[in-house]
Amino acid sequence: MGAITMNNANRTIEFERVALRRGETIVFRELDLVLSERRIGVLGDNGAGKSSFLRLFNGLLLPESGRVRIHGLDVRENRRDLPRRVGFVFQNPDHQIIFPTVLEEVSFGLREQGVAPREADGRARDILGANGCATWIDAAVHELSEGQKQRLCILAVVATNPDVLVLDEPFSSLDLPTRLDLMDMLLTLPQTLVLASHDLDVLTHMERCLWLGGGGVERDGAPGEVIAAYRGHAMARRNNMGTC
Repeated sequence: MGAITMNNANRTIEFERVALRRGETIVFRELDLVLSERRIGVLGDNGAGKSSFLRLFNGLLLPESGRVRIHGLDVRENRRDLPRRVGFVFQNPDHQIIFPTVLEEVSFGLREQGVAPREADGRARDILGANGCATWIDAAVHELSEGQKQRLCILAVVATNPDVLVLDEPFSSLDLPTRLDLMDMLLTLPQTLVLASHDLDVLTHMERCLWLGGGGVERDGAPGEVIAAYRGHAMARRNNMGTC
């Protein structure tokens, strides 16, 4: 296969009749979406398919049928090239961090892209310094707080300059000040941002929201409208639940 080139004008994410099953559960039935916004929020009940949806972006999951294209790149045909295009941040930073020191963690992705070790370390130092983390450069990862570890994961991914940044519940274990601080940082990034969260306040910062459920998209639109509809669904579901 030759070198991958991308049309800079094509900044859309496309799901074309995507079907996905996990075990006996149908996650998606012929999901059709075209996403062109830079800030996209994803919400839904547990088990609605949020994590599966995000894993379709970088080939961690492949659809049983249909096609997913990320800025023109077919995830099935070009799976090896996806790590350069799509950065993924997991819910638990301990599931993502693999090196004992901050500098090693941030420079690793650059080295994997073929950047020489000295240059990779220099660029890692630059990105840490530019984001107020210069004092972490020689720190051991285990010395960081949970919020600092999550920031480290984000910076390590952003250092590789992906086109799309996908985050799966990145704030679930963080306090409010830390969530607000990280959200401020994310909103300054140039990448297309796709963020799944149960924190509905976080999703108000998005340009578009998708409420997943029932094998597809329950509601799609402006954050205020989708979040209000989801709150109504959650209240109705709570009222219909029996006591323990």
